[in-house]
Amino acid sequence: MVETGRASVRLLLVCKYVTRNASVLEGRRASACAPLCYDEHVATQQIPGVRFLLCTEHGVAQSDLVPDDIDRFIAVPGNVLWLDLDTSINSDLSLLAREFNFHELAIEDTIRQAQRAKIDHYDSFNFIVFYAVDPECTPDALQFTQVSMFVARNYLVTVHYGRLAAIEESATRWRTNVAKLERDMGALLYSLLDTIVDDYFPVIDGVSDVVEEIEEAVFERFSNDALQKIFHLKKSLLQMRRVVAPERDVINVILRRESPVFSEASFVYFQDIYDHLARVTDSIDIYRDLLASAVDAYLSMSSNRLNEIMRTLTSYSIPLMVGAMLAGIWGMNFEFMPELGWRLGYPLALSLIFGSAFGIMLYFRRRKWL
Repeated sequence: MVETGRASVRLLLVCKYVTRNASVLEGRRASACAPLCYDEHVATQQIPGVRFLLCTEHGVAQSDLVPDDIDRFIAVPGNVLWLDLDTSINSDLSLLAREFNFHELAIEDTIRQAQRAKIDHYDSFNFIVFYAVDPECTPDALQFTQVSMFVARNYLVTVHYGRLAAIEESATRWRTNVAKLERDMGALLYSLLDTIVDDYFPVIDGVSDVVEEIEEAVFERFSNDALQKIFHLKKSLLQMRRVVAPERDVINVILRRESPVFSEASFVYFQDIYDHLARVTDSIDIYRDLLASAVDAYLSMSSNRLNEIMRTLTSYSIPLMVGAMLAGIWGMNFEFMPELGWRLGYPLALSLIFGSAFGIMLYFRRRKWL
């Protein structure tokens, strides 16, 4: 049984990369702004925004279900049901409370957005909050979407606002390969969470590119806009870390093997998700440190430039001060000043003023103060 579960998840891994490199990824990018697409059967459902995917004990995928069939299908141990609810189309969660008897606190956390990523254990299900990110978004404008998951032995309910590419991709892989997979909730949840986490890496790559641009702007061009870009990116990284760090704790709780929902074979794959989240968290911390260093370097270079300007102005002001001092001495209205009666007094005074100024600047030049 364990080997069968491992083979199921391995197959999902293979399907994941094959699918991403083929038409699914192309359709995912091309339809980023398109409405959520349902198959022919689901489109005829009476409840808008609700999509069913049933994997029967005979390895057959069905989506032509109605809410009244939920109790009958999840009562069969070999069946696995996935219900996906898009609250941008239908915000009524009474179906979940009525058909699945979910706890009111879990329903409340689903309604209230901006929840911290977490996992709550209830008598008959686990409630998980995770966040999907738009892989096409820019690092300074991250777009996270809360995905609320109700996970039991043979059903998964996901609730989110708007179309999510991770949901579409996971559903496509599960529907396409259902006949070859063991009906294991751990494999289905792993497939969904792994797809969500993998979408973090394009964002991290985008952050890396922006950090390189900022470093170039600071150290090579000393752009005045660099500091503003740094603080915008630091804010985005802080936002992302607030999402990713609790998600790592969620996977860590799953790895404790306290929930009977998941088979023993699936834990090694949840460990893979944990490793990916750890990589993302480490990358965020590294880039935050680099940005902090860039701020320090910017301020240090700004201070050095100010010091250079002040030193240059001071160096040029000293010869002028010497000339002003000499002119002030001979400008005093004393009666007995021998220099005032000299025939060559004026040329000598000018020569002394300009000569002292030239000598001082030459001395500063040799000391590399100018």
